[in-house]
Amino acid sequence: MDKETARQRVAELTKTIEYHNNLYYNQDDPEISDFEYDMLLRELENLEEEFPDLKLPTSPSNRVGGSAGEKFSPVTHAVVMESLHDSFSHDELRDFDRRVREVIPDVKYVVEPKFDGLSVSCEYRNGIFVRGSTRGDGTTGEDVTDNLMTIQSLPKRIPGAPEFLEVRGEVYMSFPSFEALVRRQEENEEKPAKNPRNAAAGSLRQKNAKITAERKLDIFVFNIQQAQGISLSSHKESLDYLKQLGFPTAFYHVCDSIEDAIAQIEAIGDNRGTYDYAIDGAVVKVDSFSAREVLGSTAKYPKWAEAYKYPPEEKTTKLLDIEINVGRTGVLTPVGIFEPVQLAGTTVSRATLHNRDFIEERGICIGDSVLIRKAGEIIPEVLSVTEHPEGAVPFEFPAVCPSCGSPVSQDDEAAIRCTNTDCPAQLMRHLIHFVSRDAMDIDGLGPAVLEQLSNEGLVHSPADLYRLRAEDIAGLDRKAEKSANNMIAAIEKSKHNELYRLVFALGIRNIGLKAAKLLCENFLTIDDIMSAKAESFAQIEGFGAIMAQSLENYFALESTRELIAQLKELGLEMKPSEQKQAGGVFEGKTFVLTGTLPTMKRSEASKLIEQNGGKTSSSVSKKTSYVLAGEEAGSKLTKAQSLGIPVLTEEEFLKMLS
Repeated sequence: MDKETARQRVAELTKTIEYHNNLYYNQDDPEISDFEYDMLLRELENLEEEFPDLKLPTSPSNRVGGSAGEKFSPVTHAVVMESLHDSFSHDELRDFDRRVREVIPDVKYVVEPKFDGLSVSCEYRNGIFVRGSTRGDGTTGEDVTDNLMTIQSLPKRIPGAPEFLEVRGEVYMSFPSFEALVRRQEENEEKPAKNPRNAAAGSLRQKNAKITAERKLDIFVFNIQQAQGISLSSHKESLDYLKQLGFPTAFYHVCDSIEDAIAQIEAIGDNRGTYDYAIDGAVVKVDSFSAREVLGSTAKYPKWAEAYKYPPEEKTTKLLDIEINVGRTGVLTPVGIFEPVQLAGTTVSRATLHNRDFIEERGICIGDSVLIRKAGEIIPEVLSVTEHPEGAVPFEFPAVCPSCGSPVSQDDEAAIRCTNTDCPAQLMRHLIHFVSRDAMDIDGLGPAVLEQLSNEGLVHSPADLYRLRAEDIAGLDRKAEKSANNMIAAIEKSKHNELYRLVFALGIRNIGLKAAKLLCENFLTIDDIMSAKAESFAQIEGFGAIMAQSLENYFALESTRELIAQLKELGLEMKPSEQKQAGGVFEGKTFVLTGTLPTMKRSEASKLIEQNGGKTSSSVSKKTSYVLAGEEAGSKLTKAQSLGIPVLTEEEFLKMLS
């Protein structure tokens, strides 16, 4: 490759990697697999090694991918939380060993699993847990102390601890907890978490620690960052000390040679299916702390450690059948049933086939041999068809709903839906969504109770929940009187919720929680919403034509109007959302904030904007009034300049306020 071509490729890779870094580390919503990301980064590193002058100080190969978000207070790490360099072959591990032995000939290694979670720092003073933070960019992280407090396995008090102790660990979500979360999300037709790592990261960064507690996170502690009052000479010694203090630590092996370390890595890989947590590799670390000081670090990685990443496992199996499940909004989802196969340590026999387009694009037929893998080591997915049996017939979607027998239809989306709004399968999922935390938040009415109420004929719609009596619930199997009274109290409490909760609870297609809040900031009452047309909804910043039409279609239904009337009669207040200050200097103005401001957080600036009648948006468009830009503003600033939108500095912004 000539230098100019390499320059262009480095620029492309840098932009792509930074995009995926943001999704992975800051949004907890990756679009590509870890393996695909690793290959992009490796290609960039190889080009920078071949053409050293193309490597910039800001290259992704020099930096940890994350950054400190604005939801939490920043924490500056006294000891940098470094990343690890990855190897993908045994020969690369041997190269690592050769580099180490050139400096430390008589080296011992410690091999331990590489957890697929979120790295955190935990600080203790006189044995009391005082602060916890995310890694962020390695230098600055986010204060998530309250959320870490909800992790039961993390000690909060340590008898006999030193005066000050900072440890590093990996927060993770176990497979059982992850599978339970995905089931709840699928029942509510929410976007399911892609893998346990992102589920753990998203859960730990919740503003509401109660939600974090519900996700049942766990932690492994694997390093002492700093300590006062103790003296340790090796990694093995530190791990034993952490275990003695009561920290949850993982297994490890001390090895005299890289070949022994490789054997242990392979053994860990062979057994990873027996663990109830995700690992994506193993780590080789120099044991001696004094040797580590001699070896030092690069700008991004310690030279005394190397991570080995396991390749994604793929296998071929036979598709035995395709089941059709009916979701909350009537969507028919095909699920493939396979001959059971061992994949990444567990038995796989089912996987979603998404929709009719997915099946048709791949020409999937019952009886096919298909190639499957586990995305993120947990969710089975079909990659391709490897062989059709003789006489194979393409799968055809049913013309009627498998739950109620009503006709199905397909609109401009890929989804096929049951046309019967009273379909039993839709009702149950609708009720589960209606009572969920972000919706009407009715504590105690879980899926099992709702199913019992439905089976007993007590609930046929959300309105029936408000007709329940304590004796109705107490009459269900194994329900005590106190439990029944608590549920009735929770139902009564939900009558006082703000309007946006009800709008979200109704389960309107294309209208999520954020859209429901925006809607109710612009329309104060349910009557205002029901009388509006799509054109009015489309004027809301952030709303598109599809969302606007979904609202008009839903509230035009006679069944919707009847439900709203019943809910009013049953005492639901449907309180307006808090309104932004009218008449402020920013009334009618929309701001987009980007970059790092000199003296204030973006969240503080957003609050000032809203307090003075304006609103903020996450993306730049022709409707944007101003872009408030700080250092490292990035693509939003570029787009604003191309559209001719005024760009403000913090100083200019504050002058406008005064």
